[in-house]
Parts: sequence; C-alpha cells; structure tokens
Amino acid sequence: MRHWTSLAPCLAAAAALAACTTVDPYTGETVRSNTRTGALVGAGAGALLGYLTNTNKSEEGRTNALIGAGVGALAGAGVGTYMDRQQAELRRELAGTDVRIRRDGDNIHLDMPGDVTFDFNRTEIKPQFVPVLDDVARVLNQYPSTLVDVIGHADSVGADDYNLDLSRRRASSVADFLVNRGRILPDRLYVDGQGERYPIASNETEAGRAQNRRVEIVLRPFRG
Repeated sequence: MRHWTSLAPCLAAAAALAACTTVDPYTGETVRSNTRTGALVGAGAGALLGYLTNTNKSEEGRTNALIGAGVGALAGAGVGTYMDRQQAELRRELAGTDVRIRRDGDNIHLDMPGDVTFDFNRTEIKPQFVPVLDDVARVLNQYPSTLVDVIGHADSVGADDYNLDLSRRRASSVADFLVNRGRILPDRLYVDGQGERYPIASNETEAGRAQNRRVEIVLRPFRG
C-alpha cells in the first residue's frame, strides 16, 4: 500500500473553486449545487490515497478494474447532477447523526468524529455507530459510479508514528465494514491514515482533540 504525503494541494484546489448554491430540500441548509456549474474539479483531485485492495497499484489500475467490473464513468454537467442527488440522499439518511457532510466542488466529504465512532485508543467500530455506516453503505450502493476514499485522522496526543498507525487502522475498520457488511465493491475504495497532520480544531483542548480524532470519507465521481 502506498501513502501519499499530502492531501492539502488537492483539497485546497478543490475548495478554491466557486459553485452555485441551492437550498437542501431536506434540511433547509444552503449548499453547493453543481448541476448548474458542471464539472468543477479536474485531475488535481485524482489519486489521493493508498489502495485498500492488493490488485490495484495505481489510479489507472483502479480505473481499469472498475471498467472491467462494468462500472459506468461520469462526464460533463451530469457529474454535478449525480453528486447533488447523492448529497441530498446522504443528508436525508444521516440527519440527526453526528456525521458532518460538506462539499468541495464535485466531491462530498463525510466527517465522522472518532469519539462516536471508536472508543479511546481502539479500532473496533462502536455498536451504536453501525446503523450510521449501514445508511452510508446503502446510499453508496445506489450510486455505483462514486469512488470512496476512507481517511483516518488522529489528535496530537502520543507519538507521531503510533497516531499514524492508529489512524490507518481505524480507516481500515470503516473500509472493511463498507466492503464486508455494506457490500461495496472493493475496487471503489482507497484507504489511508494521515495521523495528526491535518487537524480541524485545536489540540490544546479536549473538545478540539475529539474533533481531530475522526474518520473522513471522501466521495468522488468516477470519470473513467
């Protein structure tokens, strides 16, 4: 499994792209709408992570595997429409959970806080979070032309190497769940951990550290 050293350039480029907004029909929240803006994210949002499977060694390898499995590629303005529908479905299914849904161009991010997903220093998914992952898997199975990148993150407590390993093992637990119980095609998945490198809150407080201990699922359109 290979591990890319930084997600920041790809994610920053995606975040910098402008998109029209619309009101989510389920939550009333103003969200991005790419139906009107077309495809906004180019090749810069390509290969981000190491592979979950042993059969694919590159982005090209995963593309070939998906095409061989009959997964259709997306193109043009239809990409935005496809991702808009998927985002709306996820917001409906995950309403009332602690999962945060955000949008970067054509990519959808699901932020799953570690304090509700895992016990401290553990990699087994909490039983109460299983129904949430079941809902995620159910939506993903309705949108087979979506790539699924699973990224683990940690807070800054403890050794860097240990936190990196823990974040990878937690990401693997979520990915294994999606494959084995959720029946997601393995070739759709990347999995990796970033350790404590990308905090979203201050590590100086327990509340901030709890936010940083998380698993992120990035959903990207399969463009072939």
